[in-house]
Amino acid sequence: MYNPKAFAVEDLPELHQMIGDCRLAILVTQGEHGLQASHLPLLLDTQQGPNGSLYGHMARANPQWRDLEAGAEALVIFAGADAYVSPGLYASKAEHGKVVPTWNFVAVHAYGSAEVFSDAHRLRNLVGALTDHHETGREQPWKIDDAPPEYIDSMLKAIVGFALPIQRLEGKRKLSQNRSPADAAGVRNGLAASHDPQDRALAHLMPEQLSKE
Repeated sequence: MYNPKAFAVEDLPELHQMIGDCRLAILVTQGEHGLQASHLPLLLDTQQGPNGSLYGHMARANPQWRDLEAGAEALVIFAGADAYVSPGLYASKAEHGKVVPTWNFVAVHAYGSAEVFSDAHRLRNLVGALTDHHETGREQPWKIDDAPPEYIDSMLKAIVGFALPIQRLEGKRKLSQNRSPADAAGVRNGLAASHDPQDRALAHLMPEQLSKE
């Protein structure tokens, strides 16, 4: 992705945190049938490989797993908070008017080639780990053992799993770092007062980012 140095994130723990904050990733591959993309929940193991490894599964009926099996390089996109930035939020608008709209956002791109697997035991462990991760905090968390074993066995036959060691990571936090402190404060305050929850989520990231400048 286009990533000017002012916006680039290179700290590995921070990149891992940004991945963890994203609930649904986009897996993109180029294969025999052209570009394909799937929206998938993934698990990150930060201890596997120099950049960590991603684990997930998709429907066996989804032809994209064939790209992974054939060794195609995959791009996994983790999109975080984003917000439209109106020129009206800049203090400099009143000074000279030389301002235009833009978009602030947080994103991570991960690249690598995946191993595909269909082993029932390994798939069950993966589905169980994904379930436990997303059920955390619920009053009565659902467990994979809550369903009849034969039903789970039949469902596992309908999916394929994959493990993707991350070979390259790119992170971007575009949070008005290229604007003056007054302009950045105007953006932060304007988004914080918005009725849109994504605007407020983006504003919440800005004080932390601005403090690093």
